[in-house]
Amino acid sequence: MEEKLAHKLLLKQCCEQVILQRIAISRRAMDEAQAAANQEDKSSAGDKYETSRAMGHLEKDMHARQLVAHQQELAALRAVNVQAICLVPAAGAFVRSANAGFFIGAGLGKQTINGETVIFLSPASPLARQLMRMKVGDTFDFKGKEIILEIY
Repeated sequence: MEEKLAHKLLLKQCCEQVILQRIAISRRAMDEAQAAANQEDKSSAGDKYETSRAMGHLEKDMHARQLVAHQQELAALRAVNVQAICLVPAAGAFVRSANAGFFIGAGLGKQTINGETVIFLSPASPLARQLMRMKVGDTFDFKGKEIILEIY
């Protein structure tokens, strides 16, 4: 049981690292877009100057929205409890099938952790919602028929 809890904790920590990297990238991109907009020199072609500044601000705003989304995803992940063994799939559960492992916590897609391929799902994703209605021995469609072998 301790091994399963440690596995889920590791998966959650990996999710957190990926999201923190995305937050850092978004912040850096925002700063670069702002700096580029600020460096745009006023020229005799005033429209070009204004257009360039506006484009820089639009890019900064796009990165700001991404930053907020990543921060919200991080907050939701941090609220996920991985200190309990789940009997049915739920947020914080690891679901193993014959061909894949699924961690319900954050939607990061396929990642390789210590040589194991894990598909990280947001609890709100369609596949996670489908899994949440199942138990060990049930089958579901994921690149063909899968049988749930283990839930914890």
